[in-house]
Amino acid sequence: MESFIPMLNAIDSFMWGPPLITLLVGTGIYLTLRLKLLQVVRLPKALSLIFKAKNHGEGDVSSFKALCVALAATVGTGNIVGVATAVKIGGPGAIFWMWMAAFFGMATKYAEGLLAVKYRSTDAKGNIAGGPMYYIRQGMGEKYKPLATFFAAATILVAYFGIGTFPQVNAIVDSAEISFGLSKVLTGAVLTILIAAITIGGLQSIAKVASKVIPFMAVMYITISLGLIVMNLDGVPAAVALIFESAFTGTAAAGGFAGSTIMMAMQNGIARGVFSNESGLGSAPIAAAAAKTKEPAEQGLISMTGTFIDTLIICTMTGLALVLTGVWQGDAAGAAMTSAAFASAYGVLGSSLLTIALVLFAFTTILGWNYYGERACIYLFGTKGVMPYRIIFIALIASGGFLKLEAIWILADIVNGLMAIPNLIALIALSGVVVAETESYLARKGELDEDEKVDHSAITE
Repeated sequence: MESFIPMLNAIDSFMWGPPLITLLVGTGIYLTLRLKLLQVVRLPKALSLIFKAKNHGEGDVSSFKALCVALAATVGTGNIVGVATAVKIGGPGAIFWMWMAAFFGMATKYAEGLLAVKYRSTDAKGNIAGGPMYYIRQGMGEKYKPLATFFAAATILVAYFGIGTFPQVNAIVDSAEISFGLSKVLTGAVLTILIAAITIGGLQSIAKVASKVIPFMAVMYITISLGLIVMNLDGVPAAVALIFESAFTGTAAAGGFAGSTIMMAMQNGIARGVFSNESGLGSAPIAAAAAKTKEPAEQGLISMTGTFIDTLIICTMTGLALVLTGVWQGDAAGAAMTSAAFASAYGVLGSSLLTIALVLFAFTTILGWNYYGERACIYLFGTKGVMPYRIIFIALIASGGFLKLEAIWILADIVNGLMAIPNLIALIALSGVVVAETESYLARKGELDEDEKVDHSAITE
């Protein structure tokens, strides 16, 4: 397989080049316009619904737990390693373009959550089944069944060989070895046992763990990041100015930083932002479908906050830490760069706290993606395919810390992109449904003014 690396690299560069990034961001812009800046106007309501949603209606878990499962999968190594990689290549300006991807991605994530609930179904065991494969087939029609099948197959491949396993397992075993001197074998064994114990219990078990770990790890990371920012408070205005300036002018070489162009900042910021919050990839709606709610639009609003929390809060914290401490100009890259930033503020304790955050981020990502792959497996093979899927997933976790095949990482990127394409096609095709559902919900809640009514002449039922 190593001999195919040049070809895979070429496919990967094309896949995550202008075509897919344009489709991802373009879909977000299109939905933002059709929904009249819903991610700004309705953000306060969306944030309040996280804890105040009534959880009435069919579903397997509360709206809060569904959000936590989605956040479990999205808040991962990308928030620490991905941001550092974007800034290392694209300079501070990459952070601005990450914000732009997240801003428009909130509209995309809203649409995904809404459609997931509207077109959800139940499996043979009576559990909720939903996600892009269902809203493609039921919303767009039976003739698009091959597109839904394609999405489900790509989801399983990503869960097995992409975001869901190898990058996260490697991050955990490597971090534990470097920071705490724990052997890879021991860490891998403990990780495998924990994952097996939790995932065998299905969604209820995963949601229970995620709803406890996600708030804790988010608060911990935000707290230590805010501490670093407060220590460097005088430099915040200059850091923010540098982020905006670099986004439109590029960044000159400085220290160990090689310099970057506007295009490098834009491409890396958008790509890393999308990788981090997964808006448009079609993963989060699989979890959103399981929420106990009667209102598709309400779950859409709650889902939208996932992108806000992941990128506009957590990734911003990482980005500011890198710029304020100046480590982006050094020779370190990836996790080592972020570690250097926190070490400059907290010493050895900073590196240890970052390692704990990284391990928790990666661990919960494994849990979330296990669930996504499982639901895709049920769509393709029925409930009888669940146990074989789980056994293979656990086996891959056990071996993931020892695999270093470059071709697998590249292949994972490609499959990730393949997962996004059918989902984005569905979001555009069903945008009329999204707009109509939104208007209906707001009107029934008495929150829609006459001049706010949106055009839904293109509704597709």
